[in-house]
Amino acid sequence: MEDTLVIAGNAFRSRLWIGTGKYKDFEETRLAVEASGADVVTVAVRRVNITDPSKENLLETIDPNRYKILPNTAGCFTAEDAIRTARLARAAGVSDMVKLEVIGDPKTLFPDNEALLEATRVLVKEGFIVFPYTNDDPIMAKKLEDAGAAAVMPLGAPIGSGLGICNPYNMRIILETVSVPVIVDAGVGTASDATIAMELGADAVLMNTGIAEAREPIVMAEAMKHAVAAGRLAFKAGRIAKKLYASASSPLEGRIQS
Repeated sequence: MEDTLVIAGNAFRSRLWIGTGKYKDFEETRLAVEASGADVVTVAVRRVNITDPSKENLLETIDPNRYKILPNTAGCFTAEDAIRTARLARAAGVSDMVKLEVIGDPKTLFPDNEALLEATRVLVKEGFIVFPYTNDDPIMAKKLEDAGAAAVMPLGAPIGSGLGICNPYNMRIILETVSVPVIVDAGVGTASDATIAMELGADAVLMNTGIAEAREPIVMAEAMKHAVAAGRLAFKAGRIAKKLYASASSPLEGRIQS
């Protein structure tokens, strides 16, 4: 069944988005991206060469004609630095989309939401399609939407922690609060985490560490592909209500008598 995700006029077949950090080499990155079935691939502008054609470039491995490249501002700790990094990516011809990260603390890697909101406003005015990475805070998610964000990307848990969706209740409130797509970003450790995110109603899941640092990254990438698809189908199907007591799956009422 057709279930395309459309954001700011861009259509995405897969609801699994994948990062490109922490793999052992570019070849493993390529194989993991292929196995994931993703069509959106994030690239850290500060950590990947995009301006010097004489040096090895990840974009020679991840074909921009095949995948939608989403540059991100990972490693930026101020609004000014994040804005400058986004501008650099666009000037280099990578994309006018940006996964906006403004980190507030180097230990937890939690976002600086005030700076994130400031940077979102500036970049939206400059015509960027902004995907801000934020805490699982419904109030901030709404402020980012009001600032013009094309989607919001609340964390499921701290970056790289593998803890899964730590606060599903906040995530549900975010999904009820905003009208733009919600893409769960950070904290996914295994396939069940991705499925839970999608069953809650998330529009997509972005992950990196959960795949790249698995014992078998290529296999995990395929597992995540199926997990996201299964969670999406379950959400659309609608789960049964939870009950305290049993309910017979073969009730006597209405049973055909011989």
